[in-house]
Amino acid sequence: MSFFGGGKSSAPAAPSAQTSFVREAPGIEERKIELMDIARQVAQEPINLPDIQVAPLSGLEQLGMTQAGTTGVGAGTLGQGISQIQGAAGPIGASDIAQYLNPYQQYVTGEIGRQAQMMQNQLGAQAVGSGAFGGGRQGVAQAEIANRALEAMGRAQQQGFTTALGAAQRQQQVGLAAGQQLGALGGQQQQMAQQDINQLFGAGGVQRQLAQAALDAQRQSTLQQQYEPYQRAEFLANLYAAGPKSQSGITMGTAPTTSPLAQAVGTGIGAFTAYQGVQPNQ
Repeated sequence: MSFFGGGKSSAPAAPSAQTSFVREAPGIEERKIELMDIARQVAQEPINLPDIQVAPLSGLEQLGMTQAGTTGVGAGTLGQGISQIQGAAGPIGASDIAQYLNPYQQYVTGEIGRQAQMMQNQLGAQAVGSGAFGGGRQGVAQAEIANRALEAMGRAQQQGFTTALGAAQRQQQVGLAAGQQLGALGGQQQQMAQQDINQLFGAGGVQRQLAQAALDAQRQSTLQQQYEPYQRAEFLANLYAAGPKSQSGITMGTAPTTSPLAQAVGTGIGAFTAYQGVQPNQ
């Protein structure tokens, strides 16, 4: 005789598990999905970035470059000054003095000689009248007249030479001073040309800076226009991030239970044990 009885399962119980699903409120979640679609659409549109432009040289700067390439400004005037100094720095020659001699000098000496001759004639006439012509006293007087005439001619010639020499010396000084002034003027011409170039570069640089500022402003404006959709998307993202955060959740749980297979096995083992206990002794 045999019978089957219940038994306990030795298999371990399955652990408990809990799953939670947390989501935004349907309306908010829908808006955020729309924002993601907008962001994706904006990101898919390529941006044609404007080139960085550099303003070229202004007209005044170009003129300054042209003038800066012109060398030797004032060299002609400086060369004239050097030539003038070289010509005036030499020794004063007879030809230099002769051009300043009084052209009427010969008339002066001629007049002195004529008057001396007249005095000689008068002296001879007086000697004839007194019966002493050809005497010693007449010879001495005639010699005295001749000496005085020669001295007067010498003084006149010396005075004329001194005057001419002084004029030549003054002219030499004038030539040296003129040469120095010409040299200074040549240097001033060079300085003035450099000042003009600096002024052209200064004013032209201001023009180029203004042109560069206009190019930069235009590029910045273009960038702002192209990135404006991104700013709107970012504005919406910040707005949604600061908005209500309503959430809904679904929780699913499982409790520990005995496996049907393990329960069936336990029942079979219990029945077999009971059957062994009621068998008669052999």
